[in-house]
Amino acid sequence: MSSLLAIDIGNTNVSLGLFDYPERAGRGEGELQQHWRIGTRREQTSDELGVSIGALFAQTERRSEEIDDVIVCSVVPPLLPIFERVCVKLFQRPPLVVGPGTRTGMPIRYENPREVGADRIVNSLAAYTLMSGPVIAVDFGTATTFDCVSRKGEYLGGVIFPGIHTSMEALFERASMLHRVEIQRPKTVIGRTTTTALQSGLLYGYAGVVDAMVERIRGELGEEARVVATGGLAGRVAAESREIERVEPFLTLQGLRLVYEKNQPGSRIEGEGQGNHEAANREEN
Repeated sequence: MSSLLAIDIGNTNVSLGLFDYPERAGRGEGELQQHWRIGTRREQTSDELGVSIGALFAQTERRSEEIDDVIVCSVVPPLLPIFERVCVKLFQRPPLVVGPGTRTGMPIRYENPREVGADRIVNSLAAYTLMSGPVIAVDFGTATTFDCVSRKGEYLGGVIFPGIHTSMEALFERASMLHRVEIQRPKTVIGRTTTTALQSGLLYGYAGVVDAMVERIRGELGEEARVVATGGLAGRVAAESREIERVEPFLTLQGLRLVYEKNQPGSRIEGEGQGNHEAANREEN
């Protein structure tokens, strides 16, 4: 058995997933055995980060020596070299970093593929593998993103707007009479207290945004694209949304696993010069 550690470095949190392979690394489908989430700290050192990750392993009686490979995607560039150093210290190997040039098997139709966040490509690959195409992956993170994949498995682009917590913090910074609230379902849409009014606006408002945006995207695609959601608040928003079909809490980690498998010797796309994060086969208008 071999093991893969997948690391998704986000603006707010870092998600880690431990996959075990019953067969040789890179063959077959890895199974998610453990998952953790820690806060993103831009000022931390590699020593501090190493202690934190080591403690996570200790809690589950897994050892760092069991890790055969590591894959990382990051939207926080200053943290990437820190994680790379930690991987070398803890696991005695540098990680596979998802970025321009990484084979994904998914043609990218973005005008400048280098502008696409690695997490968005990873989410799109996982969504398409899970649900086929056309599909829309919605990620409720620091930013709320919609990523669209065609029926043929091409990354088409998407939509980015402020995440729920980001919007809430911006509102509280500018409105001194408002206070932070827990994002949960109020009893009525019409709030009868400031707290329930804010909860209604944040939860029902974002659910409405999702439904309206999905409708517009489907109209542009000309097809009934399926919708899968991920991120910390995906479950709560999905409960109020008409269009979200499925919630996958570990969509990004599963996407990292898929990218890892596609970059192993003997994989179907290994050696092919297309479908990577940089060489995008962009269609010309």
